[in-house]
Amino acid sequence: MSLQTTRVFPILLTLVLGVAGTPSTDETAAREWLEWYNTRAQDVYYKSSTASWAYNTNITDETQQRQVEVSLETSQFIKEVAQNATALWDWSGMSFDTKRKFDSITNIGSAALQNQTKLERLTNVQSEMRRIYSTAKVCENVDGQENCMVFEPDLTRELATGRDYNRLQFIWDGWRASVGPQLRSLYQEFVDLSNEAAVANGFDNTGASWRSWYEVDTFEQDLENIYEELKPLYLNLHAYVRRKLSETYGNRVSLTDPIPAHLFGNMWSQQWNNIFDLVEPYPNKPGGIDVTPKMVEQNYNATHMFRVSEEFFTSLGLGAMPDTFWERSMIVRPTDGRDVVCYASAWDFSRDRDFRIKQCTDVTMEDLLTVHHEMGHIQYYIQYADQPLIYRGGANPGFHEAVGDVLALSVATPKHLNQIGLLDEVTEDPDADINFLMATALEKIAFLPFGYLIDQWRWRVFDGSTGPDNYNAEWWRLRTKYQGIKPPSTRDETLFDPGCKFHIPNNTPYIRYFVSFVIQFQFHEALCREAGHTGPLHTCDIYRSTAAGDKLKAMLQMGTSKPWPEAMEAITGQRSMTASSLLKYFQPLTDWLKQKNWENREKLGWDAETWEDAKDPAASFASAVQATLPVMLLALMAAIFFRC
Repeated sequence: MSLQTTRVFPILLTLVLGVAGTPSTDETAAREWLEWYNTRAQDVYYKSSTASWAYNTNITDETQQRQVEVSLETSQFIKEVAQNATALWDWSGMSFDTKRKFDSITNIGSAALQNQTKLERLTNVQSEMRRIYSTAKVCENVDGQENCMVFEPDLTRELATGRDYNRLQFIWDGWRASVGPQLRSLYQEFVDLSNEAAVANGFDNTGASWRSWYEVDTFEQDLENIYEELKPLYLNLHAYVRRKLSETYGNRVSLTDPIPAHLFGNMWSQQWNNIFDLVEPYPNKPGGIDVTPKMVEQNYNATHMFRVSEEFFTSLGLGAMPDTFWERSMIVRPTDGRDVVCYASAWDFSRDRDFRIKQCTDVTMEDLLTVHHEMGHIQYYIQYADQPLIYRGGANPGFHEAVGDVLALSVATPKHLNQIGLLDEVTEDPDADINFLMATALEKIAFLPFGYLIDQWRWRVFDGSTGPDNYNAEWWRLRTKYQGIKPPSTRDETLFDPGCKFHIPNNTPYIRYFVSFVIQFQFHEALCREAGHTGPLHTCDIYRSTAAGDKLKAMLQMGTSKPWPEAMEAITGQRSMTASSLLKYFQPLTDWLKQKNWENREKLGWDAETWEDAKDPAASFASAVQATLPVMLLALMAAIFFRC
């Protein structure tokens, strides 16, 4: 799109108003200009999404170059519109709605870079980081032949199902060696350019810009308060899991140290549900449900998994997927050998109700829940599709992530899995409930410190308190501090372990997931109340409740048209985030964990402040014996004395 084309309307409008060079306060004319912008922007963003989709579903030099070109065109449009808006309009005295739209238009992200060469370099750096991550492989020699494994499904499957300590470490180390070193210098360059763009937008740095999306001055303190409220539950879960892993791996897992990071069934130790079989509270009872075998037995495929998810939404009275969704989505890894970005994502193409999902779906229960998560994004798109483009977004970034997950809380219940034919019977048994809650906690509670720390790391990088010489050390300090994990091998600053998580090279803010994992339980409790549920919160399934669907729909349709506390109030009756619903959901498991850990005299937490402080398990045992020997001798002497 040429600059001349994008400027046509502003120039004509300025002539009509007769106030060239003087910003107008005419709100009626300003609204007409905003309508013009809405039409033009839909075309621009559709073109941008199309180029990005082509690259993500077929990574080649050509599609990468085309994506970069269109991204630069889009940035130019965004910059030009912001300049025109500021030159033409003084919206300070206009209505809340009009001011909100102009404020959004003039906060233009990386497009604010005035130097075109720098903008082009930033765009190319981001594209190159995504390419490195998405095409990385871990290779090994098998019987004289090189065998190379892609991240999904090869590496994810091995980590999920493997139980050999050394093999898991090979996979863990191999992925980080393949990705991190290539990204390190690129990321450093990205930080500098991104910060320069943030300053041009009026922020101190990129982290400050991201936090502004939450429209709350106390956002960081609010998060810290919530984390501290949830910390005791995490520490109890961590201590219980650590003992169980010690029973499996022996003295390689100390009962007082951080846990080696490669033993959780997940590349980043962010969710632990894949090791449920190692930590199951009551192995002879149901509750820790994995319906993957049942899905395979019933010949599930990716399309059927998405249809099952769609039917959940329509049972609530929400919208079905448009035909174009089924025609244009990529829901399995292509079989023609193309390199693709397999990380699951939902796409809104900004016009023509063109919504798609990109996911290399595997027939597993874990992916069934991921499908519901991504379909939640699509449902949000559908519900706010009639809003102006400016308002087509989540009330805050965490809202968008929470919608699919709140449905998954119902989908994962034994009651629901029984209703859709994936579970033969539902057993009412307190032990089975603990199994179910443990399985859910391994996904939800285990995630909380990880969801919290990623942007703690990035905010420090963006504000300069963590420099390039300390990237990896600070990453592992935070992971040890918050998660209580340690790397299974030596790390140094030639590596770049943060870059081995998709959201870092893709520049996707992550605190939204922490927010989501808290507020989804607020949503869940409110929707369960609307559905007339009685009984423990963890047994609620809102399937087929149109009353719950109406409550959810009212919030979704608002998009970003109102500050998020108003959207929160629309669905929950509350105006703030709170952990109370989450704690209520897991209360039976919390009580059980506390009892078990007390019985085992379990240490809550870990001695190490950084992973380098973590002791060798054998040395830790010897040190513990040495430290307690005088006490043991005194006790023995006292016993002899009193017996005499």
